[in-house]
Amino acid sequence: MIFSVALLSAALLPLGYTQPLEKRQNALPPVRSATDASVLQLALYLEHLEQNLYHGGFENFTDAEYIADGFPPGFRENVGVIAAHEDVHVQTLSTILSNAGYTPVPPCSYRFPYNDPTSFVNLANMITSVGIGAYLGGSALLTDDPELVTAASSIVTVEARHDAYLRTGIGASPFPTSFDTALTAVFAYNLAQMFVEHCPQQLPIIILPKLTFAGPAPPPNLQPPVPAGTSLKFTFDPSTFFIKVDPSAPLFIGLVNMVTNVTFVEATSCGQGCVTAPVPEGAAGVAFAVLSTFNGGLNETQLSEFGTLAGPAEVVLS
Repeated sequence: MIFSVALLSAALLPLGYTQPLEKRQNALPPVRSATDASVLQLALYLEHLEQNLYHGGFENFTDAEYIADGFPPGFRENVGVIAAHEDVHVQTLSTILSNAGYTPVPPCSYRFPYNDPTSFVNLANMITSVGIGAYLGGSALLTDDPELVTAASSIVTVEARHDAYLRTGIGASPFPTSFDTALTAVFAYNLAQMFVEHCPQQLPIIILPKLTFAGPAPPPNLQPPVPAGTSLKFTFDPSTFFIKVDPSAPLFIGLVNMVTNVTFVEATSCGQGCVTAPVPEGAAGVAFAVLSTFNGGLNETQLSEFGTLAGPAEVVLS
């Protein structure tokens, strides 16, 4: 119905009005530097991931299965709308890069650990939070062309609406925090790797040793928030560290969350390749944890460049 109304409105406008609208629609911003191109390639890499995720969430379950899981009528249809938005984002970013002479990064093969509508929506909340964080972190690097900043901003606001809708579907708050969490390219890229099975072309971004969040899981509707002081468990393989670490050396979890940047908390050993750490005061929403030998003094950029032993791991707190 919306599509039909749009066509009717265009048909009723005089030719003098329809032509400028068509030109404006096709006017995409240029790419003026290699830095801009690298930011857009990462954005496209993540958009491919989301595109595949949402198409699966729409195609793999019926309306009846969504309703049986407690979602309202029409929820599956809106998952399909989100998938269509991701199609547009992929096409737009690909065209911008192609117009500038860059070859857009192709999609990968993915594996997503969901088996019903609820587990799909919970996973979509996590993956979309990574996409939002990547856009927020990348926008600071798009200094060569304000038009690209506007284009990226117009995508990230839509992504945030997607996430708010999904969270409402499981009974969670659509706006759990006052701020979203920006991510560096290294952290966003590494978070995507847990869902990547094979890629015909990877981006030139370092792959860090893996840190796995082992619990506890948040409440099904993410309410109430995981309280401060709750012990979070993480596992890792020390043999994969890029540097040698004395087994007796103290380790810390750096938690990237909202605009507080990084909060460091001391980690307690729970065995070989296992630590626990408390949720710091004020942490909420979706946070990103890394294992480090540093106990402060680093911002997120520094942590992703040289301060991370393993990670990041995504932790949903509310």
